[in-house]
Amino acid sequence: MNIFLTGSTGFLGGELLVDLAKRQEVDKIYCLVRALSEEHAILRLKHVFELHGDIFDPKKIIPVLGNLGEHDFAKNLSAQKVIDDTHIIVHSAANTSFSKVYDKVVEQVNISGINEIIKWSLTLKNLQTFVYIGTATICGKDIVNRSVKEEESPNLKAHHVVRYTYTKMMGEIMLTKSLPKEKILIVRPSIIMGDSRDWIPRSYVILWAIETVNMLRLIPVNGKSALDVIPIDFASKAITTLLFAKRNHSVYHISSGAASATSSELITNAIAKSFPDLPPFKFVDKELMKEVKLWAKKKLPEGSKLYEYGSYLDYWKNSFTDTNEMRILLAALEPYLEFAELGQVFDNTKLLQDTQLSEPEPAHSYLARAAKYLKNIDVFAGAIDP
Repeated sequence: MNIFLTGSTGFLGGELLVDLAKRQEVDKIYCLVRALSEEHAILRLKHVFELHGDIFDPKKIIPVLGNLGEHDFAKNLSAQKVIDDTHIIVHSAANTSFSKVYDKVVEQVNISGINEIIKWSLTLKNLQTFVYIGTATICGKDIVNRSVKEEESPNLKAHHVVRYTYTKMMGEIMLTKSLPKEKILIVRPSIIMGDSRDWIPRSYVILWAIETVNMLRLIPVNGKSALDVIPIDFASKAITTLLFAKRNHSVYHISSGAASATSSELITNAIAKSFPDLPPFKFVDKELMKEVKLWAKKKLPEGSKLYEYGSYLDYWKNSFTDTNEMRILLAALEPYLEFAELGQVFDNTKLLQDTQLSEPEPAHSYLARAAKYLKNIDVFAGAIDP
């Protein structure tokens, strides 16, 4: 069985590549890689395996040079006859930026990109399964404080926190209109954050929001709202298990579900002991975000409720030599806080039934072990180029 994998050097794609390479059912994995040459592509793929000492088999891992955002990408793929024997497409690549600055790029990669992959897939004589990795948050921001089932999405009337989730919804719609249902497997991870294994994470960026909250300490969000967060290793294991399982459905949430859900408060309590010298975490009404922004602009009016938290304002003065840095962080963090306020949990009953997997470890449990890696995150680089 031969697999064509996009996003193979990314956070989730890299995990999928390593996990798929260990499967005896898999003969070849064609890995889409942005690279200057085949040699450069091989070096990038080798790095994915070297990070945690996994075996790189050059006979099994085959680079395919290309860029998902390029014009006529389907023609590029069709011209590479070596991948004509693809049986499974795993489309993991995406631009995941929440910043409005990147909306056009996000649409180009996530909508135009899958359109090109679909066009190419229709030329494959041996295609068995097209795996589309979406996101559970395509349900939008109208659903709050309850469990969400797979069949509630996609919904064209949904309002979205960020353009990214809209593009992932459109990707699902395009795929289901183009391929027969029996060839489609849509997996929707919830919020992927960290790794439950106690080792160096494949990417620190995925912990960016946690470290930003860790720096601010005074957080304008409901800390008790439920959060559906899963570790990268559970996400990858669930997807690869589903791929080779007897499936009763074509769409699955890859999520914590109610049993393993967490909250901002539980997560911050878990990491607090690793930073004993910092002020205690405090959650305040989300309406205070406006005043926090005014403080960062040095325009906070007298009588503001924010002055009640004077010790935190003093801490910010000492932590940020330039308040513009804080403005950058706040702008990047705001969509994450909006997601955290929704109280959404994604039902994972179908996943657990069809894979026989156990519930994932709750985020507040494994993130306590990952706290030591937070100091390695450059939050300002992550905020500017998420």
